[in-house]
Amino acid sequence: MELPHAFIAQMLSLLGEEETQQLVEALQTQAPVSIRMNRRKTAVMDVSETTPVLWCGSGLYLKERPSFTFDPLFHAGCYYVQEASSMFLEKVMKQYVQGPVVMLDLCAAPGGKSTHALSLLKEGSLLVANEIVPQRAWILAENLSKWGSADVVVTNNDPSAFTSFENLFDVVLTDVPCSGEGMFRKDDTAISEWGPDNVELCWQRQRRILSDIWPSLKPGGLLIYSTCTFNRQEDEDNVAWIAEELGAEVLPVEVPKEWGITGNLTEKDFPVYRFLPHKTRGEGFFMAVLRKNAADYRPFTPRAAKKKEKQKSTTLPKDLLKQACTWINVTNGYELQNEGETLFAFPSAFFPLLSSLRTSLHILKAGVKVAEVKGRDLIPAHEMVLSLIYNKEAFPSVELSEEQAITYLRREALTLQDAPRGYVVVTNRHVPLGLVKNLGSRANNLYPAEWRIRKSLT
Repeated sequence: MELPHAFIAQMLSLLGEEETQQLVEALQTQAPVSIRMNRRKTAVMDVSETTPVLWCGSGLYLKERPSFTFDPLFHAGCYYVQEASSMFLEKVMKQYVQGPVVMLDLCAAPGGKSTHALSLLKEGSLLVANEIVPQRAWILAENLSKWGSADVVVTNNDPSAFTSFENLFDVVLTDVPCSGEGMFRKDDTAISEWGPDNVELCWQRQRRILSDIWPSLKPGGLLIYSTCTFNRQEDEDNVAWIAEELGAEVLPVEVPKEWGITGNLTEKDFPVYRFLPHKTRGEGFFMAVLRKNAADYRPFTPRAAKKKEKQKSTTLPKDLLKQACTWINVTNGYELQNEGETLFAFPSAFFPLLSSLRTSLHILKAGVKVAEVKGRDLIPAHEMVLSLIYNKEAFPSVELSEEQAITYLRREALTLQDAPRGYVVVTNRHVPLGLVKNLGSRANNLYPAEWRIRKSLT
């Protein structure tokens, strides 16, 4: 790997000659492979040759990189392939987020930090996960559907769309678009696109994003700021700008010295957390935690839905609603609603907020889609059987072999011996993968076409 001369000069000014050489040598080595387990989904997995990620209780380093595409449990949401350094979010949230909150993950795709946050948030919380790029937003929605939580809304909006939601969020996570220096050894494109001009564009864009989102954070609320880059302009300098210009206190995180996490590399004296590949087992990463200055303020009041929003929903026949209620566990704070022909489950306490979000945001997903209404019939939704609120007694299930599971995930035809007719949940290692409609001689594969495996095994 040939690193840009300007990048090396930049790191010399930050680290000095000896450490810069160590960093350059580390960037020539293979990046570690790590996953984060979904503790709310149980599956038999071989983790005998793994080592723990020190700052994440569910994080594991793998000895080598397997073909995740051909592991059915990956598609079932039993784990997420995530860079270890970014799992430091867990340490921050465990220290500072003690009760139920409304949280925004502003730049959320493809979903690593969003799925992690959902595993960490206290009961009674809601996560709004946003992505500005439409294609990436759908990938985010897919990954969150597989993770299984119903306590989430996925939106596809520019950060400026959140400005008007004044004082709504208790926590805002901004993993802002950056120059990507921390990804050099994983992504050749990051090297070819890097340059001082790009760094300049990035730190300015980051400040625009932060200015747009700042009004939506409650006074006293937490801003978690992160990048996957090394330069001070996008890291310490931006944190100093947030504190001084927007009004915030930079908060410390309790970190054992043996983790090898680096602190502030500038003349400023406030706590930040840098992951440098020659010191920590992970990619380049930066995080800081800030608390917005507290003051008297007007609490967020959900807006009334527009008339056209109200007109979208029609009354669902009681027998269909009763049928759908048997498919999910609705006793723990979730409620069913229909929007047009789509029936979805969502936390009861947050329906007024959801209505308010709909007035200004493009929402791709809210809670868990349970079914489609077709006349007098209900068609069960694929994401329902992957969700954590699915009632596993609702439909019969059939266990698939590894080979059959891959066939299913390719959305190819299946034949199920001795399976009952009708809707059947297919599983692998007793974890739901999705639905088929068994016709006897064959089974219609209902796996979402846009999710199917396209990659060849050879």
